[in-house]
Amino acid sequence: MPLVESEEAARRLARAIASDLSLYNEEKIIKGIEGDELFEVLAEEIEEGRALYKSRVAPELYSRNFYDRALVDLLVKSKGHIKSPLW
Repeated sequence: MPLVESEEAARRLARAIASDLSLYNEEKIIKGIEGDELFEVLAEEIEEGRALYKSRVAPELYSRNFYDRALVDLLVKSKGHIKSPLW
């Protein structure tokens, strides 16, 4: 499979991976946000997604941080309704 070479495709891939994390780990995400330990609770899943993303995009796109931005958008911002000491 060829590497993703466009910014738009890299963003879409990052969001798809983060969306899957959100979909399949809802209980862990809630627990992590409530306890202010989201990234610790999901460390393994996040790193697995990061490895997948890195294997699929061109190196110059990987360094653009699209995956981390997608994580914040889909795992943090979209869960603003959950009570947390963060907000």
